[in-house]
Amino acid sequence: MFRGTHYLSNDVKGRFAVPMRYRDQLMKASSGALVITVHPTSPCLLIYPTPVWNEIQLKIDKFSNTRTEKHDAQLMLVGLADDQEMDGQGRVLVAAHLRKYAGIEKKGVLVGQGKKFEYWQEDRWNAKLDNWIENGLNKDEELEEEIAGLSL
Repeated sequence: MFRGTHYLSNDVKGRFAVPMRYRDQLMKASSGALVITVHPTSPCLLIYPTPVWNEIQLKIDKFSNTRTEKHDAQLMLVGLADDQEMDGQGRVLVAAHLRKYAGIEKKGVLVGQGKKFEYWQEDRWNAKLDNWIENGLNKDEELEEEIAGLSL
């Protein structure tokens, strides 16, 4: 399970170093093979171990191509996806088209989300964090009930 927030830097080739605490997990889960794609509703990237992504892609493949919104989701999620492998130094290359989508140039924030990571441009992440500190989560009754049921 991936959790936690890590502030990272991309090198001139667009690579970031996976934090040490995740490298062994990624090697066991996928031999370091990853799929990086866009988040369909947020300006960030999603990073999955390949076996986890393969399960998700099977679900995406079942979307109807006759509905424009679902076809667009397929085009985004699968069409922009990029297969990468963690190198011997634990670095991962983020393709230029993906860095452009997320606005990530030099600094990024890797956020563990259980079975995947989100990779955010640092200023966007910090703005989101500042908003949560200032305003809390958006008020949504259904979400509040789900959170209350977690016994935090």
